[in-house]
Amino acid sequence: MNKKVRDFLRYLYLERRFTRNTITSYGTDLVQFQRFLENHLGTSQINWSLVDKRTIRYFLINLQEQNVSKRTVARKLATLKSFFRYLVKNEILESNPVSSIKMPKLEKKLPEYLSVSETEKLLSLPDFKTFEGLRDLAILELFYGTGIRLSELINLKVDQIDLKQQLIRVIGKGNKERIVPFGGSAKQIVEKYLLIRPQFAENSVDNLFVLKSGKKMYPMAVQRIVQKYLKQASNVQQKSPHILRHSFATHLLNQGADIRVVKDLLGHENLTTTQIYTHLSIDHLKRIYNQAHPRASNKSSKNRRR
Repeated sequence: MNKKVRDFLRYLYLERRFTRNTITSYGTDLVQFQRFLENHLGTSQINWSLVDKRTIRYFLINLQEQNVSKRTVARKLATLKSFFRYLVKNEILESNPVSSIKMPKLEKKLPEYLSVSETEKLLSLPDFKTFEGLRDLAILELFYGTGIRLSELINLKVDQIDLKQQLIRVIGKGNKERIVPFGGSAKQIVEKYLLIRPQFAENSVDNLFVLKSGKKMYPMAVQRIVQKYLKQASNVQQKSPHILRHSFATHLLNQGADIRVVKDLLGHENLTTTQIYTHLSIDHLKRIYNQAHPRASNKSSKNRRR
């Protein structure tokens, strides 16, 4: 890996406080770009000042010829924009060759979410008479009840749960802290789980959720748990923990929650990120209107014209 790339990734970790997953993604994109440059320039010693707008456009065209999706191309371009901004900021380059290259237009893809009845079915599936069943139910309840991300749940410590106040202290992206409430149903299940957790958890593990072996949970284990129950509860294509985050946000907005409050609960930095859920909410309102309003159908207007 090129030294400038390593320095940039170190900067993201130490100063920008990016998550390891995000840094890994940036690193993968930049290594791919570095290999492209080595072939294109015919040398492994890259002089970043020789990388111009035309070279970057050629890299993007090369990706498209490999049938890389527009979304992936956009992500790689965003990585390059950040990297070259860093080089300019640190006076390694005088100008940013990527700054004027526009992002490819992406189709707006609305996130999938569970209906309320599917969510109820999902939460009725785990056998809470066993340790693993009770833990799984506590995981599902917190995902749906708070909208937290997978990484946030994995890293949640026991002392970050306030059962009395029904609050959790979440450490989100960029090490930003937020306080999120949870409901009575989640409280009951987490309370029961915490009673039997000491029988299984290793003394050195302070993470809330643990494996039956006593070690802390890891991402793939949680993904498998959520996928297992989603397969039984719904036909949604996306069977990952993130669908419960989508459901949390959509159900709140459908019940009239203020979008700015939902933004803070989700830990979004910008309101525009949260606004995608308003499209889902509007679709929900349209369905209710068309089902309930006597003048909603086309038939009513045809009858009037007769």
